[in-house]
Amino acid sequence: MHGKNDPIRAHGGYRELKSFQMSEIVFDATVKFCERFVDRFSRTTDQMVQAARSGRQNIAEGSQASGTSSKMELKLVSVARASQEELLLDYEDFLRQRELKLWTKDSKEALYVRKLGQRDDRSYSTYKSYLETRGAETCANIIICLIHQTNYLLDQQLKALETGFLEEGGFTERLYHSRKKNRQG
Repeated sequence: MHGKNDPIRAHGGYRELKSFQMSEIVFDATVKFCERFVDRFSRTTDQMVQAARSGRQNIAEGSQASGTSSKMELKLVSVARASQEELLLDYEDFLRQRELKLWTKDSKEALYVRKLGQRDDRSYSTYKSYLETRGAETCANIIICLIHQTNYLLDQQLKALETGFLEEGGFTERLYHSRKKNRQG
C-alpha cells in the first residue's frame, strides 16, 4: 500500500511513520521547552508534555492496532491529531500571553524550519542547536512549525486510512467476506 516515497510511511512499523517521527521531535522539543521556559510545577507544563506525549503514543498505538482494527487505528490517529492541535494552542497562547511574535507561515524563519523538515534523517538533533540556545519566542515558533508539519502528515495519514477503510472495510468485514467466500466454495 505504501511505497518508498510515500509521505506517510518510510518503510514499515510505527517507528517508520513520518508522523510518528515528527511527533517524537515535537515531544522531545516540548519537554526541553517546558524545562527552559515554563514553571515545572505549573499545570501548563503537565498539559503541554502530556499533549505532546499523547500525540506520539496514539500514533504508535494506532499503528499497532492496524492489523486487527482499521476503525481503532482511525480513532487513535484522530486522537493524536487532536492532541497536536491542543499543543499548538498552548504554544500560541504562550506567545500571545507574553506579547511575543507569532511567525507567519511564509516568514523567512518558518520557511527555514520547513526546509529543515524536508530532510529524510530528521530527528530532534536536527533542531537541537536552535531549540536549546534560542529564546522563548524563537523556540515556541520553531515548535509551532514542527506541529504544523506533524499535523499535515497526520491529515494525509487520516485521508489514506479513511480511503482504505471505505474501499476495503475493516478487519472484521474482510474476515466475514473471506468466511462467506470459503463457505460458498
